[in-house]
Amino acid sequence: MELRHLRYFVAVAEELSFTRAAERLHIGQPPLSQQIQALEHEIGARLFERNRRRVLLTEAGRLFLADARRMLALSEQAKETARRAHLGEAGELRVGFTFSTPFTPLFAKVVRRYRQQYPGVLLTFQEMATLPQLAKIEARELDVGFVRPASMPLPSTVAVTMLRRDPLRLVLPADGPLARKKSIAVNDLADQAFVVFPKEAGTGIYHQILDMCRAAGFSPTIAMEAGEPSTIIGLVAAGCGISVLPSSFEGIHMEGVVYRPLVDAAATTSMLLARHADGGGPLVDAFVAIAQAAVE
Repeated sequence: MELRHLRYFVAVAEELSFTRAAERLHIGQPPLSQQIQALEHEIGARLFERNRRRVLLTEAGRLFLADARRMLALSEQAKETARRAHLGEAGELRVGFTFSTPFTPLFAKVVRRYRQQYPGVLLTFQEMATLPQLAKIEARELDVGFVRPASMPLPSTVAVTMLRRDPLRLVLPADGPLARKKSIAVNDLADQAFVVFPKEAGTGIYHQILDMCRAAGFSPTIAMEAGEPSTIIGLVAAGCGISVLPSSFEGIHMEGVVYRPLVDAAATTSMLLARHADGGGPLVDAFVAIAQAAVE
C-alpha cells in the first residue's frame, strides 16, 4: 500500500464517482479502477459497492476512509516537520548551562528570544558544570552549552563563542574584618580559609582560585567543599570561610554575607557558548546567532 493508493481511494470515496475522481486526480478512469481493485485485494475487503448507476462505500470502506484521511494528513505533517527542521524551525535543542548561568540576564534574554522566534523547537535544559557539559557536547548528548573557561584545553571537537566577561566577587562573612574593606586584592586572602566547589565537580573556578592564589604567593587553605553555589554562600554566612564566585551570584541575597570586588586583573571569568566543532545544524546555528545578537 502506497500513499497514492490512499489518495485514489479518498478521491473516489468523496466523489462517489470513478469518472469525477479520475478527473480530479488527472488520471484515466481504467487505471484508477485497477488501483482500487488492487487496494481491495491487498486489504482483503471490498471498499465500494458499484454498478453502472452508482458507487457507494461499504462499511469497511467507511471505516477505512477515516484512517486513510488520518494517514494522508500525517504524511503531510511529516513533510512539514522535516522542512521546518531543515530551516531550524522545529525539532529539539538540548541546552546545558552552569550553576551561575541563570543569574545572568543574558541567559534569560537568549532563551526568551529563541522561543519567540522558533516556537516549534522544544528546548530541554540540563544544569551541570563546565567539564561535564563539554563531554556531553563531544558525545553529541548536548547541542549547546553555556560554560565557563575550563581548567584544561578544549577538546578539538568542541568550539566556543565568547559571549561576555564577568568580574569575580569575593564572598565574605558580613561580620568579618575583610567586609569593612572597599578594596581587596588576592594577596589579602593568604590567611583565610576557603569554601570551594569540589575539584572533581568540573568547574573552572576551582582551578582559577588556586592559580590566582599561587600567583599572589600562597596556596589557599581549603576549609570546606560544596557542590552547590547556594550551599557555598550559606557556609560563608555560617563563618566556615570565604569564597570566590562569578559576580552573577550577587543575585543570591543571604543574611550574613557580603560581596566585594577583587582588584586583581586576573579576577574575571568569561561566559562562553559551546557546541560541537562540526556545527550541529540549523537549530544550533540559530541559537548561536541569537546569543551573539543578544550580546551586541
